[in-house]
Amino acid sequence: MRELAAGIRYLGRGQRWVLGHGRWLGFGLLPALITLVLYAAALAALAFWADDVVAWATPFADDWASPWPGLLRGVFAVLLWVAVLLLAVLTFTAVTLLVGDPFYERLSEEVERSEGDCPEGADRPLWQELWISLRDSLYLLWRASLWGVPLFFLGFVPVLGQTVVPAAGFAVAGFFLTVELASVGLQRRDVPVRERLRLLRGRRALALGFGVPLVLLYLLPLAAVVLMPGAVAGAALLVRDLMGEDGAAEPAPPGGPETAAGVPGGGPATAPGWAPPRG
Repeated sequence: MRELAAGIRYLGRGQRWVLGHGRWLGFGLLPALITLVLYAAALAALAFWADDVVAWATPFADDWASPWPGLLRGVFAVLLWVAVLLLAVLTFTAVTLLVGDPFYERLSEEVERSEGDCPEGADRPLWQELWISLRDSLYLLWRASLWGVPLFFLGFVPVLGQTVVPAAGFAVAGFFLTVELASVGLQRRDVPVRERLRLLRGRRALALGFGVPLVLLYLLPLAAVVLMPGAVAGAALLVRDLMGEDGAAEPAPPGGPETAAGVPGGGPATAPGWAPPRG
């Protein structure tokens, strides 16, 4: 519970940071506004074609007696919208970070400098940074789909599909949203994407505490645009904790559950000076 609360605190600290630095708030809003326009157009197209998509996906129900075709297609339409919304929440951050990579990199660096120091990133050209971000985002989207696709079909199971599955879907979306946002700071430290996943799996409660409330808030109209700069700022603070660079971070309790590395609190990979393994 302490880790879960810490994730929520980092989200709040990030929002407070950008509200206290109004110039950076405006700086971080522009990429999110551009992405919002693109997503609004895509969702409007889905709304226009939704009936056709549902009818195409359920041709076997054409000969069923009333009211079963309408009931089945209604459930399918609801599940489709839930799946699309969760996908939109997850990919909105990835696309916004890609569109605003130079913006959010500067914002993340400024947050870390305000905390005392900021590690120097690798000196790469902009096109190479964008390519790495795109490649990593596609990898994370593929990993998220390994959970999302089974959850979508489990949504058809009575009771389970209306209770446990949506909760699991929000947890999956929240975890991968945290990974995506933390990638800004972790990429600057040259931590590869698979290692980012391993680090956050070792602090799963921290990742969920940060990401799940953000997923729920993103479902509110325009909230994703307004909260995006603060989410990037909060993720920069979370990364410092994750890498053991935050002096205020609380140590893991003795005898606590072990991480994927096999040691409490994140193992050697969370200590300062981490470097990717050779080879």
